[in-house]
Amino acid sequence: MPQGQGWVLVRPALAGICATDLDMLHSFGVPSILSAYERTSAVIPGHEVVGVVERAAATRWAKEGHRVLVEPTLRCVHKGLAECRRCRAGDTHLCENRDRAGALCSGTAIGSSERAGGGWSEGFLVHEDMLIPADGISDQRGVLAEPAAGALHAVLRWTRRGDHAIVIGSGAQSRLIVATLRRLYPDLEVEVIYDARSPSRPRQGRHARQPSHLNADTASDFNAIRAMGASRVRRGSPEQLLVEIAESLGARALRPEGGGLPVLDGGVDAVFDCQATAGSIDLGLRLLRGGGTLVLGGRSGRHEVEWPLVWARELSVLGSALYGREATGHRTFAIVREWLSDPAFPIDSVVTHRFPLEEYKAALETASAGVAAGAVKVVFQGSAGALRTDLDAGAAQEDMNGDAPLLLHASAAHSRSIREARMPR
Repeated sequence: MPQGQGWVLVRPALAGICATDLDMLHSFGVPSILSAYERTSAVIPGHEVVGVVERAAATRWAKEGHRVLVEPTLRCVHKGLAECRRCRAGDTHLCENRDRAGALCSGTAIGSSERAGGGWSEGFLVHEDMLIPADGISDQRGVLAEPAAGALHAVLRWTRRGDHAIVIGSGAQSRLIVATLRRLYPDLEVEVIYDARSPSRPRQGRHARQPSHLNADTASDFNAIRAMGASRVRRGSPEQLLVEIAESLGARALRPEGGGLPVLDGGVDAVFDCQATAGSIDLGLRLLRGGGTLVLGGRSGRHEVEWPLVWARELSVLGSALYGREATGHRTFAIVREWLSDPAFPIDSVVTHRFPLEEYKAALETASAGVAAGAVKVVFQGSAGALRTDLDAGAAQEDMNGDAPLLLHASAAHSRSIREARMPR
């Protein structure tokens, strides 16, 4: 283990597959500009984890056998660095040392750190400061702690002004944002614009051939989203959506000279864009009323934007990528932990598929197919057996350098296989 107090070995019970993981496996990596902060390297993925402490030494509270949720973000103190201004202020998700390696580890989070490992394994390392007790929370709900924290942070980026919000997207994040909006604002009108196409892999669109073991059921999916708190679920072309929403709001659909898509005068108050494509951003800006807010919660790239829609109508465009300490003074994960303990927080339908690590090809195929094939959140199910610590020395040398922490041979083997796997383009 890293030579520092508080580090523990965690055995995953469930570990989620998210869009960031799929981008990495499909060789999309991080957006080019962000490579200045985050270098890609050979790592064991997996940052959405609920698990059990398998080994602990010199810890304050974490003991072997504790079930835990994991807040995966690595901050200065975890790396063995002097704290930056952001970390000292509690804004650890905005750490100014993201690109730097410390004496203990490197990377930005569990699942992107060469030395700590990740949840797609039989065991990974994490500091006890990054653990939250999972008492009273099922694995099915606990594995959603990280994406639920991201959803809560995205919602809290919006200072509510008005009574109508739209969520663009149909995956796990958009559904968790819907549930979060409904919990925080019971009287808010929440609509979902449903799009089953993958924002970064167009080949997985509505008409792409899906795995034979998956079947899409749009009607039941719409019902599932409404059960999580959506007032209405819509689907259609941008033109259709703009006209329909204008009519339902009593807003005017203003046409620019020369034609093109309309802009709503008297539109919605907030748009949470979980796709963050050129098309979804453009749609979101056109849907907003003057003074409205667009929250980008998707993993966006470089796109052209109709900036006159922003400055002339004084729109706010806000990014939301992680979680940390919110304006209330509470940490995002502390709030989410309380919500996960409440059966009334309606997220049990989000995890749709479980796979053992050995079936990683089917798991990645299913996760990549997405909601077009009935998959929302796909997770790996951890081994029920005890962790093996008698790592073969030859395999250890092959898969990690001499400074790396003790990881399991099975973990390294799975990681090597997953890195070699590439989905068809």
